[in-house]
Amino acid sequence: MKSRLVEGKATPRGAYPHVKRAGDFIFVSGTSSRLADNSFAGVNQIDEMGTMHLDVREQTKAVLENIKDYLATEGATLADVVDVTSFLVNMNDFAGYNEVYAQYFSKETGPARTTVAVHQLPHPNLVVEIKAMAYKPKQG
Repeated sequence: MKSRLVEGKATPRGAYPHVKRAGDFIFVSGTSSRLADNSFAGVNQIDEMGTMHLDVREQTKAVLENIKDYLATEGATLADVVDVTSFLVNMNDFAGYNEVYAQYFSKETGPARTTVAVHQLPHPNLVVEIKAMAYKPKQG
């Protein structure tokens, strides 16, 4: 089994890798929109009082792009993903999340998926986190 931290990405906030390969399976740890500089995609300050707008569409896109980059380190793509678990802080965000998700996966060829509501994620600016499992036979 091989674990991997991906350079240029946010450092995990715990004792876990971005990606772990076990034989022909690749597991991607729960991934957020956090960037390498510890800022977050999809978090926009909208007034001088510091009011924040948390954009589930922008965050979902950033999460899926991070997952795509993590998979690439093992020679895999989103087409190799077989299972996804998504965590939403608010199910009212489901439509926006689902809209962006459909730009990356189709119901005909995409992975199995579970989406659950959670009380909170590891930072108050996060509204979505996704973990994934891919199947990509090792070469050689």
